[in-house]
Amino acid sequence: MQMLDLMKERHSVRQYSDKKIDGDVKTKLDTYVASINEESGLSMQIFYNEPNCFNSMLAHYGKFSNVKNYIAIVGKKEEQEKAGYYGEKLVLKCQELGLNTCWVALTHGKVNVQTKPQQKLLILIALGYGTNMGVAHKSKPIKELCKEDAYPEWFMKGMEAVSLAPTAMNHQKFMFEIKNGQVYAKALRGFYSKIDLGIVKYHFETITGHKAR
Repeated sequence: MQMLDLMKERHSVRQYSDKKIDGDVKTKLDTYVASINEESGLSMQIFYNEPNCFNSMLAHYGKFSNVKNYIAIVGKKEEQEKAGYYGEKLVLKCQELGLNTCWVALTHGKVNVQTKPQQKLLILIALGYGTNMGVAHKSKPIKELCKEDAYPEWFMKGMEAVSLAPTAMNHQKFMFEIKNGQVYAKALRGFYSKIDLGIVKYHFETITGHKAR
C-alpha cells in the first residue's frame, strides 16, 4: 500500500478487542522498533498484554477501553520533536501491519519504563486490534497551515499529507512555509506542539522527499 493511502486510512482508535498481538505481526513490530531505536537514539518500549496502564480514571475519562498493549516513547526532554517524528513512522507501520493506534498524552496511568540518564517518558501510543477503525479527524483548510500564496505541486501534495496527521486535541498548532526553495515548519504555542511538529514533518518529508527545517 502507498504511504499516502496508509495516512488516509489510519485514524485514532480508543476501543480495542481482546485479540492478542502475536506471531509474525509481533515479530515484525519488535524488529521495526529495534531499528527505529538504533536510528533515532530514542528508547521506544512495547508493552504487550499489560492492562494496568489504561485501567485508571484518566484513561476512562479519555474514553479508552480494553487497552492492553502500548508503546512508550522514552527520550530526553529536548527530543520531543524526534519522538513525534519516529513515533508517527511507527504508527504508520502499525497501520500497515493491520493494527490500530492512538497517541496518548496524559490520559493514562503509571508506566514502568526503563530510562537512561536524562531520559523520561515523552508520550504513549495505544496499540492493538480496534473494535472499530476510527473516523477521520477534521482538518483546517491547507491555506491556514502554510504561509505561501503560490504552491509548487509537490508542496501541495506534502500539505495534503500534513492535513492527515494526528495532533494533540486536533488543534494543528504548526505552520509551514517556503523561503528560497527551502521548506520551514515551526510549532506554534499549544499542548504537545513539539511532538505534533515531529509528526507533521514525518508526513511531509515522507510524501515529498523534501526536508522541512
